[in-house]
Amino acid sequence: MVGVSDGDTIKVLRDGKQVKIRLYGVDTPEKAQAFGSRAKQFTSALVADKVVNVETVTTDKYGRSVGLVTVDGKLLDTELIKAGMAWVYRKYCDRQPLCNDLIKQESKAKANSIGLWSVPNPQPPWDWRHAKKNKKKSGTSTGPYQGNVKSQVFHQANCEYFNCKNCTKSFKDSDSAKKAGYRPCGICRP
Repeated sequence: MVGVSDGDTIKVLRDGKQVKIRLYGVDTPEKAQAFGSRAKQFTSALVADKVVNVETVTTDKYGRSVGLVTVDGKLLDTELIKAGMAWVYRKYCDRQPLCNDLIKQESKAKANSIGLWSVPNPQPPWDWRHAKKNKKKSGTSTGPYQGNVKSQVFHQANCEYFNCKNCTKSFKDSDSAKKAGYRPCGICRP
């Protein structure tokens, strides 16, 4: 194992060459999303300095191998889901019985408020990427925002700090929050 790009993408040495492997069937929060850093740390803790086994399933549109990664006899996908660090990527998860098992593990994590399921309405990374792409196109962001009246930081709805104890100021958009003297959260980057 060479490195971890993010929670669902690792780099391995294969025949002396560095290869990116995207985990099959799961999607972890993006780096700028709530739990994005935690998912990367979780993956790093499981695979650091370890020999991993990769069963390639397919290749994605970016040319990365998409595969099942096993470390110390455990499937990394399953461990991420159990820890509440990933969603089952249902759009691309069609291998049975694996995908059904991942969905069951996700339901357990959600029912027990584990990891990203400990915050209300966590935003799946595919929705976050889509919203970010639309934000770039329009040049603005819309949606509910809350400002922390003590720190003067504002958060978007998918942030782990949204609805915090001191988040009592509401804004209709990020421009309104900035005009009121609030600065964007460094985690959710509204």
